[in-house]
Amino acid sequence: MAEGLSSGAAATLRALLSGADPVSRALLAQVPHARVVGRCGCGCVTVDLEVDRTAAEPAPVHGNPVVEAAYTHPYSAGLIVFTEDGYLSLLEIYSVSDEPISAWPDPRFIER
Repeated sequence: MAEGLSSGAAATLRALLSGADPVSRALLAQVPHARVVGRCGCGCVTVDLEVDRTAAEPAPVHGNPVVEAAYTHPYSAGLIVFTEDGYLSLLEIYSVSDEPISAWPDPRFIER
């Protein structure tokens, strides 16, 4: 069962995909059409994504992961965005501590 992106996941994706390059622009345009189709089993907020391919174009050819970034406040954590066939497929957050991150931190604290 698919569900809409949380406001925190959407804000995180918008911050991570804010570049002016063609890949970032195409993926950013997919965010309103992305749905959550799965979650990580550890309790963190990582989400598997599916994009309505009738509503958004694929991104130009690119490598994976598309984006890697980090938080140092309020957590020490990493962020990764993956795609499949040019469409958003995974927004992952991982903690460098033992505790899973259960809410999306403020995207203002993302460091690239």
